[in-house]
Amino acid sequence: MAEKDLYASLGVAKTASEAEIRSAYRKLARKHHPDVNPGNKDAEAHFKEISAAYDVLSDAEKRKLYDEFGHEGLRGGFDPEQARAYRTWQDRRSTTGSPFSEEVYDFSDLGDLFGGGGFRRRAARGEDVIAIVELDLAQAIRGTEITVRVPAGDGRAGDGEPVTVRIPKGAEDGSRLVVKGRGAPGPGNAPPGDLIIETRVRRHPHFRRDGLDLHLELPVTLDEAYNGAEVTVPTPDGSVKLRIPPGSQQRQELRLRAKGVTRGDRRGDLYVTLDVRLPDKDDAELAEAMRRARYGKPVREGISL
Repeated sequence: MAEKDLYASLGVAKTASEAEIRSAYRKLARKHHPDVNPGNKDAEAHFKEISAAYDVLSDAEKRKLYDEFGHEGLRGGFDPEQARAYRTWQDRRSTTGSPFSEEVYDFSDLGDLFGGGGFRRRAARGEDVIAIVELDLAQAIRGTEITVRVPAGDGRAGDGEPVTVRIPKGAEDGSRLVVKGRGAPGPGNAPPGDLIIETRVRRHPHFRRDGLDLHLELPVTLDEAYNGAEVTVPTPDGSVKLRIPPGSQQRQELRLRAKGVTRGDRRGDLYVTLDVRLPDKDDAELAEAMRRARYGKPVREGISL
């Protein structure tokens, strides 16, 4: 499913000023905030959507990247200079009608998904083979080994020679890995092209990735939220214990440091958002106890238009 345009999420034009974007966000946030719409999942989803849009469009640098590259420009590890150079290379190929022109440029010598080695002139060679590989989130985070088949010469991955490639830790949706010389054979004695692997990461039902950080909505019981508890949370490195402080509120966010995505020597965090679940069975004693509950101040104090 295509990702929604961020300007459309806030109902503003692409030429909107900072003040117009801020005003649109505040208006929508007041309308769809979970505290105003308790139990309304549609309102909650809409609030998350507009919050994510505002996070980008209120930041001048992020907005600039989004305007130029769309959602791809917001992904962690995205290299705008490499993307511009690759786009130039693609445009040149479409203009000449052949990848064998004397001045074909290529994003070669990348080494891995996240490096970059510049551009160079090169002589005619075989077609590059582009393979789209689907990964689940765990495979992308932890790294995995995949096998693709390179055909004899039609420029597309298929049922030919198998090539096994190691996808390093931290791959993202749209990451590219270049395997030198494993593409289609060149004409005559020309060298073969490259195998270009592009990853597609399937959506996870519970975890959401934001750069090197992971986000998890964790269901907790009323008892765990009110009295505090130690619960088990899955992470890329295995399950760990998370302490829930007594008196925790719905949507409260807790952080597990360095339990997110690893890329090289960098490591993100895991943010756990508490989803307090009320009992789903009738309990007269609990109902009576809730009626006797005391609050330091009215919970809806100060809410007005």
